[in-house]
Amino acid sequence: MIEELETIGVIGAGQMGRGIAQVSAGAGCRVILSDVSVEAAQAGLDKVADGTGKQVEAGRMEAADRDALLARISVAAGMEGLSDCDLVIEAASENEQVKRAIFAELCPALKPEAMIASNTSSISITRLAAATDRPERFMGIHFMNPVPRMKLVELVRGIATADATFELARAYVDRLGKTATVSEDFPAFIVNRILLPMINEAIYTLYEGVGSVEAIDTAMKLGANHPMGPLELADFIGLDTCLSIMQVLHDGLADSKYRPCPLLVKYVEAGWLGRKTGRGFYDYRGETPVPTR
Repeated sequence: MIEELETIGVIGAGQMGRGIAQVSAGAGCRVILSDVSVEAAQAGLDKVADGTGKQVEAGRMEAADRDALLARISVAAGMEGLSDCDLVIEAASENEQVKRAIFAELCPALKPEAMIASNTSSISITRLAAATDRPERFMGIHFMNPVPRMKLVELVRGIATADATFELARAYVDRLGKTATVSEDFPAFIVNRILLPMINEAIYTLYEGVGSVEAIDTAMKLGANHPMGPLELADFIGLDTCLSIMQVLHDGLADSKYRPCPLLVKYVEAGWLGRKTGRGFYDYRGETPVPTR
């Protein structure tokens, strides 16, 4: 049994994956960042280098610490480069079939004692674990976005997760300097079980004409002291991700209060997914974001 998680693999070099790679390397772990191609993984590492470079310029990080952090991250394509990892964290898109396909390819490449975790924000950990050859060494380690700034990590055990696996995951989160909260394996866990229905309700409020995008976001920022309005936050998360989580809640809990707003569905159908595509509830293609409704 592994006593400490020293080599961390991260599958997916997008915003979440590269954030997980950054904080893991910053805590002294060796990190292997993997994606569908070396070029995609390298692009993720380049963004880590760019972001940490700005921190050095702003005086929030020492140049030597940045250099040491970047030196601990290497890149790989596919699963072949992950064979020596103690823990591999899957941070692919919020799609169960995609994740299951990744695990089917990953498991044969890993050493027998290695742990697997998913960064899923909503999907059943028990069900994902059952798609692997090591459900007792599988659990949910759900980071918040953006990973380097957000202090919380949700730890989610599947029905088969061993105590030793959970304790290693908790020690890893502690090493990152983050705070762990433990959730039972129910759809969307704690944060998104509460947050996404609020966002969905804000979209219904827009859909029904109760208020404009600007009015809704201003009301929640100044009336509820939220740092970001719910529609602005939806754009930041990604409207496709918001829809996926609402569908998991609706399917998993069979309650009409979790029905995704038709306007959210329409935006996703249009490819208006928020910041990452340049348009969502705001249009980001100019100098300043402009509401689209």
